[in-house]
Amino acid sequence: MDYASIFHRPMSEYADAVDDTHYLFRLRCKRDDIRNCTFWFADRAEMAPTLNFSPAPMNKVRRDKYYDYFEVLIETTFLRIAYYFEIDDGTEKTFYLGDCFSETPDVERYEFFQLPFNLRSDRVIIPDWVREAVVYNIFPDSFADGKRIIEDVESSAEYQGEICRSLHGGTIKGIEENLDYIRDLGCNCVYLNPFFAASSYHKYDLLDYYHVDPTRGTDEDFRSLVKTAHSMGIRVIIDGVFNHVCYKHPFFKDVLEKGKNSEFYDYFYELPEHPVYPEGGEEPGYLCFAYVPEMPKTNTANKKLRDYFCDVGAYWIREFDVDGWRLDVANEVDDQFLRAFRNSVKEAKEDALVIGEVWENANHYINGSMMDSAMNYDFRRFCGQFFAKRNIDSAEFDARVSNLLMRYPQQATYAQLNLLDSHDVSRFLTVCAGDRDRMELAILFQMTFVGMPSIFYGDEKGLEGEKESEYRRPMEFCKEDRLEEVYKSFIALRKSHPCFMNGKYETVLVNGNTYGYRRSDDTETVTVYMNNGEKALPLQLSGRIIISKNYKDEKLFENGYVVTTEE
Repeated sequence: MDYASIFHRPMSEYADAVDDTHYLFRLRCKRDDIRNCTFWFADRAEMAPTLNFSPAPMNKVRRDKYYDYFEVLIETTFLRIAYYFEIDDGTEKTFYLGDCFSETPDVERYEFFQLPFNLRSDRVIIPDWVREAVVYNIFPDSFADGKRIIEDVESSAEYQGEICRSLHGGTIKGIEENLDYIRDLGCNCVYLNPFFAASSYHKYDLLDYYHVDPTRGTDEDFRSLVKTAHSMGIRVIIDGVFNHVCYKHPFFKDVLEKGKNSEFYDYFYELPEHPVYPEGGEEPGYLCFAYVPEMPKTNTANKKLRDYFCDVGAYWIREFDVDGWRLDVANEVDDQFLRAFRNSVKEAKEDALVIGEVWENANHYINGSMMDSAMNYDFRRFCGQFFAKRNIDSAEFDARVSNLLMRYPQQATYAQLNLLDSHDVSRFLTVCAGDRDRMELAILFQMTFVGMPSIFYGDEKGLEGEKESEYRRPMEFCKEDRLEEVYKSFIALRKSHPCFMNGKYETVLVNGNTYGYRRSDDTETVTVYMNNGEKALPLQLSGRIIISKNYKDEKLFENGYVVTTEE
């Protein structure tokens, strides 16, 4: 038995209170090392000389390259739980309690693992609507300025003495006029990149957090957009940029003028006594987003600034009824700000969603206090490796998928924003070298995996692009591409089978470049097989075929897939 590989962490994704009476516990062990695991639990506050433990068998639910993961969901009225693990590798047995292994579980009650108290305020609670969400991500400047059209005209407008720019001319009204297009695609949520008053076309260098940029429209245009979206069953998530502002923002302009005497001096992170904007292109003498002097970094630990930003978060919910926020550069602002902002948002609308831009493992932030979800860039990365570039096989892909599924508390896993594209990366079709068959497989996986699928505008039209100017290109409404029907078909598949939104995920086939997995709930089991390689694979099926491609004579051919159901 490899003791060094055995791992459990209380009060984490390994020990999670799901609701008032259900708890999910996990244990990690070396791959293929452990035969059986039993979870023992008791009321830690039981008024008795010794605790009365009950057993619950654990199931091996996932495996990655190095580890197996065991899991058990228990139901109990206990609010305080003492627990331990009985681990058997077939030749020896040990009891894992607290910080040590023991030959016997006969120890003092405080030596066991503890879940101190099931406090509702400490749980990871995700809005109910999130599991059913299919997100359409819009870069406002590039999407539309009319019904199924964008003129692609560069423009500018003045705002409080500063110039606001537009590169392609997209507007808020243009988005509203095309909500029916988004609905007909099958999406029921839009995530909008920034549209607040800002200097650059991308609007990530804000001048004002409380008003719409004049090149995008008016505050009333946005109010109308949200109202219309809600009437069509579409929720609206907006993009919050709190890590930095524009160097022409009134706060920073005051600092440039007055230096340390400015009332806003401490609103920025570790400024020199007299910061100066580098007109000649030299490096700034102050911290910025990346090394961009036009975007000085804020000090979100400053209470006045934190309160200001928290009011911004609540304001757009109170005044315009938005349904959530995506936080830009969420991993570079301080934790206390994230907690305060989320609290402010949830007080304004209990079922609002807070998503963070975190490109790496976001486990630190997804604990019920800072954010509900993160942009799942690793999902995109793994899909790129397996489907687009085909430089990993299905075994390696499954190992990486297992890592995604074990990262977070289970409820949060169902809320991850699973994207193939965003405004910051090359188009996935370009990563596929234009191969729509490969992209089709990736879309099928995206729509049938655990979490919220997110489509970047134009993916359904086959838009490509490697550089920023290309992947943020104007929408092409008139462009015909078979991917549009692919998206419609797979979104409809997802919506017609609730197990894709709520069910368990189980790998059933790993064979070269062929991959199979099962999604199941209390009423249905749906199995997906896909062949990402060149060789046909013999495949006998049980159940009714829902949808298939390149499956014939009990063989699954290259770029083929088949989805079956057992009710």
